[in-house]
Amino acid sequence: MSWDFFLPVCVGDLVKTGGINQYVVQDVVPPKQLPSHISKFKAALRSQGPLCILEHFDTGYSVLQHCNSVELTVKEDTLELLVQVVSGLAASLPTLLASTSVSAAERKEKLNAVKMSVFLLCKLTETLESYSCRQSIVTAPGKGGKKGKASGEGLLQWDSEREKVLQALVQLLQLDIRSLWNLSLVEEEFTSCVTCCCYKLLENPTISHVKSKPTRDCIIHLLGILIKKYSHLLGASVKVIQLLQHFEQLSSVFAQAVSVWSTEYGVRAIIGEVIREIGQKSSEELAREGSGVKAFAFFLSELSALVPDLMIPNISVLITHLEGESHTMRVAVCEVLGEILVHVLCGDRLDESGKADRDRFFDTLQEHLHDTHSHVRARVLQVYARIVNSKALPLCRYSEVMELAVGRLMDKSINVVKSAIQLLAAFIAHNPYSCKLSSADLKKPLEKEMAKLREMKEKLKGQEPVAVIKASELWAAMEPELLVTVRAELEPTSEAEQEQQEDEKNSDVEEEKEEKDARTTAVQIAQYLRVNKYRNAIRLCIRAHTCFPESEMFASLSTLTTETLMDTLALIFKGSDEDTAELSQNLPSTPQKEGEQQGEDGELKKQEMLVQYLRDTETFALQVERAISVINTMLYWKTTSVVQEAVQFCVTVCEFSVANSISGVRKMLPLVWSTDAAIKDAVVQAYRRLYLNPQGDTIRMKAQTLVDSLSELMVDASLGTIQCLEEIVQEFFGSGSNLQSTVVQVLWERFTGKRETSDLHRRAAVLLLGMAARAEREVVLSNLDTLCSVAVGEKVTEDFLLARDTVITICSITDHVRQSKGAPFRLPQDHQLFTCLTQAIAEGVVMEDPYWQSFMEHAVRLIYFLAESPDQLCSRLLQRSARLLLDQIAEGGEVNKDAGQMQDGSQESTEQGEQVSCVCLAQLLALCGCVAFWQVSHLERSVSAELRRRRGETEEREEKEKAPSSKAKQMANESAMEEELGLIGASAEDTEAELIRKICETELLAEENLLCAFLPLLVKVCSSPGRYSHPQLTTAACLALSQYMMISPSVCEENIRLMFTVLERSAFPVVRANAIIALGDLTVRFPNILEPWTQNLYARLSDEVPSVRQTAVTVLTQLVLKDVLKVKGQVSEVAVLLIDPEPHITSLALNFFNELATKDNAIYNLLPDIISRLSDPERGMSSEDFNTIMKQLFSYITKERQTESLVEKLCQRFRTAKTERQWCDLATSLSLLSMCERGFKRLQECWECYSDKLTEPGVYQPLLNITAKLRRGAKPQFKAQIDEFEKRLTAVHTRGLENVESPEMDDENQKEGGSTDKTVMRTPLPAKGRPRTKRGQTKPSVSSRGDDSFVTPQRSRKSKKPVITFSSDEEEDEEDAVMAESETPKVTTPIARTSRRARLRN
Repeated sequence: MSWDFFLPVCVGDLVKTGGINQYVVQDVVPPKQLPSHISKFKAALRSQGPLCILEHFDTGYSVLQHCNSVELTVKEDTLELLVQVVSGLAASLPTLLASTSVSAAERKEKLNAVKMSVFLLCKLTETLESYSCRQSIVTAPGKGGKKGKASGEGLLQWDSEREKVLQALVQLLQLDIRSLWNLSLVEEEFTSCVTCCCYKLLENPTISHVKSKPTRDCIIHLLGILIKKYSHLLGASVKVIQLLQHFEQLSSVFAQAVSVWSTEYGVRAIIGEVIREIGQKSSEELAREGSGVKAFAFFLSELSALVPDLMIPNISVLITHLEGESHTMRVAVCEVLGEILVHVLCGDRLDESGKADRDRFFDTLQEHLHDTHSHVRARVLQVYARIVNSKALPLCRYSEVMELAVGRLMDKSINVVKSAIQLLAAFIAHNPYSCKLSSADLKKPLEKEMAKLREMKEKLKGQEPVAVIKASELWAAMEPELLVTVRAELEPTSEAEQEQQEDEKNSDVEEEKEEKDARTTAVQIAQYLRVNKYRNAIRLCIRAHTCFPESEMFASLSTLTTETLMDTLALIFKGSDEDTAELSQNLPSTPQKEGEQQGEDGELKKQEMLVQYLRDTETFALQVERAISVINTMLYWKTTSVVQEAVQFCVTVCEFSVANSISGVRKMLPLVWSTDAAIKDAVVQAYRRLYLNPQGDTIRMKAQTLVDSLSELMVDASLGTIQCLEEIVQEFFGSGSNLQSTVVQVLWERFTGKRETSDLHRRAAVLLLGMAARAEREVVLSNLDTLCSVAVGEKVTEDFLLARDTVITICSITDHVRQSKGAPFRLPQDHQLFTCLTQAIAEGVVMEDPYWQSFMEHAVRLIYFLAESPDQLCSRLLQRSARLLLDQIAEGGEVNKDAGQMQDGSQESTEQGEQVSCVCLAQLLALCGCVAFWQVSHLERSVSAELRRRRGETEEREEKEKAPSSKAKQMANESAMEEELGLIGASAEDTEAELIRKICETELLAEENLLCAFLPLLVKVCSSPGRYSHPQLTTAACLALSQYMMISPSVCEENIRLMFTVLERSAFPVVRANAIIALGDLTVRFPNILEPWTQNLYARLSDEVPSVRQTAVTVLTQLVLKDVLKVKGQVSEVAVLLIDPEPHITSLALNFFNELATKDNAIYNLLPDIISRLSDPERGMSSEDFNTIMKQLFSYITKERQTESLVEKLCQRFRTAKTERQWCDLATSLSLLSMCERGFKRLQECWECYSDKLTEPGVYQPLLNITAKLRRGAKPQFKAQIDEFEKRLTAVHTRGLENVESPEMDDENQKEGGSTDKTVMRTPLPAKGRPRTKRGQTKPSVSSRGDDSFVTPQRSRKSKKPVITFSSDEEEDEEDAVMAESETPKVTTPIARTSRRARLRN
């Protein structure tokens, strides 16, 4: 073969004349002839093998050239042939490459075949890939259409074909084909040909999908081979950056690719190259749109998760992006740091360098918890949550990070708050301190251990420090003297001295014989040396060698010289580490041993560590408790996701027994009524997880655990909490759980006392039984006798609370709770239940039990719900109670002659009232009011419903009995009959309603009715506060009177003036609060009667006592939002509460306006009047408070048309404003509006309204602020108008209106024909000495005026207000408080109310 194949830059270059021995395409086959040539190609492939490509290259090239015009089948056939050629080469080349005797011609032939086949295969693959992408784009809009289906038929199998192409290339390039080239230098064009094909395939939008995983893996491995064997490292790094910049979906693909290249192919340098390219991107470049910053960020995050250890060497390049403008890159770098900290720099085995890196990374993350961008803050919190969940956070950083997380709960971004809650939950779930976190429980152990630590420190401090000298130091000191003694002992001596030495030696030997072994002897020698008995030590050492020749310590003395003896003594004295400890134990006692010193130091360190652990635990617990208090407030946020996170957090802290965790669990309970299904489901699941899925080995144990949990939740729970819990428990008993029967059994055991338990848990048990009865009535109904005997029997007076809760439980079986549509379920009057209840109520009247009244209210309610003819029962109950009270007076020895007149209907005398116990009388009056209220309710609900039911049954029976004459006649008259029946039904309902009304008007308070007997007494107690000053009596009388007033309009009209007098004048806050609630109910029932008194209700918003203000705003909120009260300018009194010192009242007022804002234009219509009332000089409200209120109210004005209209209205009010303060308030209000271009235009049009006030700084400055706001982001033309307007403002402000000419003024002057001189009339400021009311009252409260203020408000005409004498002294006439007929208010604007028929239906 004389020619070489060179890969062209462009496909068309192959037809041009090349260089010497360069292959050139000779024959480009026309499209029509291609099928026949391809057939020849197939035949040649079967006969010649893959080398046939050398002869048929022109055929493949022709397909490439005519790719747009040839049929798809031709391209597919060509692709299949080329895949077979490459696969054939991959199969045949290994033998050639392994052979050492290959000719140059054969090598060239194989090389040309490889290059030709790879070139054609790659180029054809790129072409088909482009065609496939175009087809997918074209057919995308016509999903399912015929056109899309037809055009995509040819490439249905392209995904599998593409995978075959890549597998063939991988098989070929895995071989070491570099030897086919001269000097094994593969030309760059060959590598580029393959890589371009790979990168082209990666540009496919679906390459990151799951279905493309085989193709994706083949491309990654093919590129890995090229990088490792074919020097594609730099090209790959550059290409990765380029593709990431333009194809965001490739970030995860390239992260996987780079991790595979660096691990499986060992090319770690690729990570450094890619990260270096990203790190060199400037902040300005990344901030530009289209810079691929999102793809870079996601790539780094994914890569760090796959190979975190390989990111550490290159992290310094990325850290610079933390200071850049791109928040996306800051997030990515923080996530990289997090992955490194979780997987690499964790654990206790880090060296000093690793610990330093870890601390530096943690410091960086903590800094970005305060990042300027909320997305960064949120992601850093998520990174910390991952670190905590992986237990990779060092203990020393727990407190610091926890504090930062608690601080992020106040973040303005919802995502940051959610992430902070998740992090705090992770902290609690994975905390290293304790399974139960309670700062109160930790306080005592901490104090105990701290006291112990102080004692240990004082003990060590009291001991004198003793120098511990090492044995080696002692030996060095004694060695010179000892050496002299050794030499003296070893020198020859005289006979006398020798005999003396022999005697001493003999004595030493005797002592030595007493020793047991060599070790004990060595200890004795060391003791001699320590006490300076050197001679005895030397002699004993010499003798010991004779006695213990086998001992290693004395073995060197076989040759007795000065050196050997000194070495032996040194060995014995200094010894090894083991000997030193034992020797020191046998030495003479010293003041302080070194071992003891170390032991005590160790104990001290242990105690210090324990104290520090307890301190950290307490700090952590306190931070958790602080977080709980903040997160509990988030349970009622409007953002669903935050509420869900808060619910999950409450569950987590409850499971870890954190202090106050039960408060959050209780607080989230009302969310079971949420209209948001996601929130409701989260709460139900939370309670099911906490309470309804108990742990235990047996069903009995599980049931006891469940009952214990629910009982703890109900202890000290409010009524609202119990009502919400009913929903959860009812769902449990209705779910068919196998625990139901066992739970009910355990509850009955607790209630009856079979199982010893506390009173609180007995009450909880009976309430839970009531909740179960809502799902299954027989739970309570079959055990009614047990309930009566245990709770409301003979011992009822011992525990009225248990009796009350039992009554609540029995109420759960009534029709009012179960809403039955059949015949009413009632018990006979002589049932044991009613006998026990009436006896308990009557006996309790003469007892001073604080819990009797709540029991009485529920008991009377139950009687009316469950008894036949409850009015008769209650009549006898009232008689019996009054008689017992009179008997109590008689027993006291002060019998009054008129005692029996109470039952006859006469008033109780003043003298008798003085003899009765105030508490007992209050209880009797409370009973009267309760009976009156439930009697009315019984008539309007039960009796009316029964009448309707009976009428319905009668009509149905008559309809069935009346046979139709014929079907034709029935169909002819059907419409007429329906109409007639409708009229008859409506007429019947009106008749029933009229009957009920007549009974309330004429019979309930008739002279023969017992209720009438107590009404004069109630009026007397309420109208004589000076005489009846007992708080409980006054409260009971006021409530009872209001309940009597519910009976009929006539009773209400007669006593309404007295009720408002009590509301204004009563000295007891509880009476005023109760009066507000009662009057609110009366407003709903008799709106026309109460409408003239509306201003008196609003006046209580300025009450001195916070509880009264709170009650007033709650009642008025309900009345206004339910459209019972008309919303007028008096709402300004509610607006004042937005700055109330009590946070709870402020939140109630804010809630009022939030709800009011949902009504169309409500706040918009009220704003001008509110501004006028609040800026009234007589109110004396400060500018700061006014601004605060207005800022909140104007936040509800969001429509552009409303803003425009308000601008005009406020500008017009400048004309009627009298004082500079009012001008300033109006200008401030204008500045608070979110001004738009139309609003600004209207402001310009109203120039004449405020231009003469611009000399006041309080008017000029707010208007100037408006122009500053409008200028931001304004268009050039509009900005010019703003500048011109601002110049006019400034000119008038500095020089005065009369010195400034304007076109408008010139026109006006020409019309008037006069001068431009104007006089600005200034209204003088109010006198400084004028008294101002507190808390923003418009006028002094009624209680601060004279008695003449308590008159019925007149709506239609102005008349002289009659003076009222209030009965506060015994000498005054008691009838003065009764309203005269002439003082009855004349209502000119009656309030439309629903018909009695509609109300009865409700």
